[in-house]
Amino acid sequence: MRALRRTAIVALVLAFLQIVLGAVVRITGSGMGCGDHWPDCYGSYTPAHSGSGLLIEISHRYGAVALLIATTLLAIMAVRQARRATGGNEAGAVRKPALVAAGLVIVAALFGMLTVKYSLHPLVVVAHLAIAMLLVAFLVVAAVRAGAFGGGLAGPETARSFRAARVAVALTFLVLVLGALTANIPGASATCQGFPWCRGATGSGTPYSVHITHRIVAFLLLGHLIGAAFAARKRGEPAPVRRAAWIAVGAIVAQVFVAAAMVEMHLPAALRSLHQATGTVVWIAVVALMALSARRQGGVDPTEIVRESPSRAEFATPEGIST
Repeated sequence: MRALRRTAIVALVLAFLQIVLGAVVRITGSGMGCGDHWPDCYGSYTPAHSGSGLLIEISHRYGAVALLIATTLLAIMAVRQARRATGGNEAGAVRKPALVAAGLVIVAALFGMLTVKYSLHPLVVVAHLAIAMLLVAFLVVAAVRAGAFGGGLAGPETARSFRAARVAVALTFLVLVLGALTANIPGASATCQGFPWCRGATGSGTPYSVHITHRIVAFLLLGHLIGAAFAARKRGEPAPVRRAAWIAVGAIVAQVFVAAAMVEMHLPAALRSLHQATGTVVWIAVVALMALSARRQGGVDPTEIVRESPSRAEFATPEGIST
């Protein structure tokens, strides 16, 4: 199990770095660094001519290959250990998220191709990021089930934290998608001058609406995570659950400060990259919180949150229960 856990963590780190590098590709305008060629770069996988745009874009593609290898290895290891496992062994629980992650790497690569073929169409770019975030989520679940982040420790049920974490996951994913739209819709990122409120608007219509909605949902997420963290501490939840909640709070507070500096300093490239990185850390923390909380309940499958409605019977909240 230790090897499986380490492989899951390596794959997760590679996925994180790949998302940050993808942000660098977008911010530096390197998305078409290899022209409309994919997966090669001007007819070669090791092009002789240079240029910063080409080097950044092809590095992103090399990173995708490394991530594919890591997730494939994770899936193979999880399947093999699950076959050898007896009932209740953790390896069996790792198999499903590991297999889904391996599939999502391929889907993400195909959307990477589409971003090139459609010359960086904003909606395709946003879909590419959304798939990458789902990939990260399944890798986090796999890592937790393999014992990472305190996932192997026994503890009492944490149904309330699980419910709060589900809401946090939904809000965080919405913030990430709205942030991607804000970054990719022409004019949206600069349409609201000032932070936290707009001291001046330089645009209107869809770009302005997307930007404002992104900010509103981000502040809702901030408030929700602070409440969930204090509630988890008050209820005496297991240490890994409390730790994940407070890491998420710290990351989103840092994200707010980065966003403020980014707006007030007129969107410098370094801060935009940092904004993407801290946003991904928030996502990792809230998914880990959900996975850790679900595991304490003894059998709830956190991967089901991707396709199950909270109103379904398995996830319905009993009368009188609140966060």
